[in-house]
Amino acid sequence: MPIIEVANLVKTYDGVNVVDGVSFSVEEGEIFGIVGPNGAGKTTTVECVEGLRRPDGGSIHVLGLDPIRDRYDITERVGAQLQESRLQDKITVGEALDLYASFYRDPADWRELLDRLGLLDKVDTRYAKLSGGQKQRLAIALALVGSPEIAILDELTTGLDPQARRSTWDTTEEIRAGGVTVVLVTHFMEEAERLCDRIMVIDHGRVVAIDSPSGLIREIGSEQRLTFRPSKPIDEDAFANLPEVTSVGRDGPHVVITGTGNVVLAVTALLAGRQIVADELRVGQTSLEDAYLELTSGTGDSDEAEPEAS
Repeated sequence: MPIIEVANLVKTYDGVNVVDGVSFSVEEGEIFGIVGPNGAGKTTTVECVEGLRRPDGGSIHVLGLDPIRDRYDITERVGAQLQESRLQDKITVGEALDLYASFYRDPADWRELLDRLGLLDKVDTRYAKLSGGQKQRLAIALALVGSPEIAILDELTTGLDPQARRSTWDTTEEIRAGGVTVVLVTHFMEEAERLCDRIMVIDHGRVVAIDSPSGLIREIGSEQRLTFRPSKPIDEDAFANLPEVTSVGRDGPHVVITGTGNVVLAVTALLAGRQIVADELRVGQTSLEDAYLELTSGTGDSDEAEPEAS
């Protein structure tokens, strides 16, 4: 049985359906990703799952419970790292965890949790003195201190440098390995591809796809992309006329070509025939980011933010 079941979820603000008929399920033990442009309804959806917002339509069952009716039981069994949260500057790491642990009937050993997250040496450090990565790991610790069965992590690595981001990815995989089901809201496609078993893509409040990362990529085909800087000018129509080529574009001084079949051989043969060197040549397959842009019509991030939870 799914550990989370959402059917036809609707949430309306000022007459607009921010979430418009969203349905999905999450299996026990998986990392389930939710991606989509800003304002697409991602955070509103998970806040309804957490019981922080009351839906205007549809149904939600988490561990067989209703998040609104069974709010106390949900709080005991679901840990959440919110998109935006902060603690008082002067509270120490140990004080914060000791306080949060007091909210639960059967809390985890928070010192062991800090050790797992590499923060044990920061137990007496004030919140204001922590780095961005350390604050994110503390947020994870606070989400896990109640020994939850589900952890909901919203924009977990936003604002982190690449090293801190990858360290946090390792932590997320360790959480799942410890038996916790993870729902991960993210706008980093590399993060979603690395961590998630399945991904739900939301656009304008509606689900446009749910599949594994590889399944989403297969939906838009298996094109290859060549990027290179030609050693001398060349007419782009010469590439466009090749049967293997599906598109030709520019990225500054670089030519960007996508195609299928033996497109690499066809392009390099044309260049060789014209005695043109392909400097800085890179060849890549269709990525999850390509699939995401295709599925969301390339809309990018909207300027409209989702309403804050009250």
